[in-house]
Amino acid sequence: MIIVTGATGKLGRRTVERLLERVPADRVGISVRDPRKAQDLADRGVRVRQGNFDDPTSLVHSFEGAEQLLLISLDRIGQECVSGHRAAIDAAVRAGVGRILYTSQMGAAHDARFQACRDHARTEDLLHATGLPWTALRNGFYTSSALQFLESSRHTGDIALPADGPVAWTGHDDLAEATAVILAEEARFEGPTPPLTGQAALDFDTIAEIASETTGRPFTRTVVPDDVFREQALAHGAPASIADLMLSIFAAARNGEFTAVDSTLAELIGRKPATFRTQLEPAWAE
Repeated sequence: MIIVTGATGKLGRRTVERLLERVPADRVGISVRDPRKAQDLADRGVRVRQGNFDDPTSLVHSFEGAEQLLLISLDRIGQECVSGHRAAIDAAVRAGVGRILYTSQMGAAHDARFQACRDHARTEDLLHATGLPWTALRNGFYTSSALQFLESSRHTGDIALPADGPVAWTGHDDLAEATAVILAEEARFEGPTPPLTGQAALDFDTIAEIASETTGRPFTRTVVPDDVFREQALAHGAPASIADLMLSIFAAARNGEFTAVDSTLAELIGRKPATFRTQLEPAWAE
């Protein structure tokens, strides 16, 4: 059986849907905090069990019978994130899981500028220490994050953000399909995969050009000093920890931590990944 955590989230839900195109529903199980949100999957024959990262016993039960476990990384930061992952990994060992796949990120490293990538590196260490077969899916930076940064620019026409560097922005749909292929076909990546990325690494200067071409409206790119950006984020109600996290993304991009572009994602899904342009158009049409 293939068990997926976080199966009601953006990546988890998409991955389950792609899995169901490849394997029978009775081979798929999900571990979710609130099973009521997955009733439609249960109705289709997917095994749905309650699993809470703050309740390790519930995770052992929800991971029962897993030949493969897809551990979707938590939307937490720092020690809280790593502790949650540790609880899940320990539960997987107790449940006798055959292989653990984990949604890591390109740029994962202990000395990364971006806090989440340091958390991923620590989680990969935990996976290695289990002695179990494991795979870290080194996913490209989600395009949806860039679209969030662009939301105000969509209306003002000015992309006012800190200095950045090229990032291999990558779509959830492509990553979900690749993950489903790896799970269904049991493609054996031992340890970290190559970067699973889109076709190109783009900075926000280039994105401004794409936005202008896509909308027919002029878009400018204004570089905002880091301290000013942080003050603006705080003024809009962001906690200091989130403001610092956002800044660390730009620091990492400037350091070239998200520039890698690799063909592995395209090879897995059998086509070229979606471009930034093709993801921008429907998002801004809403």
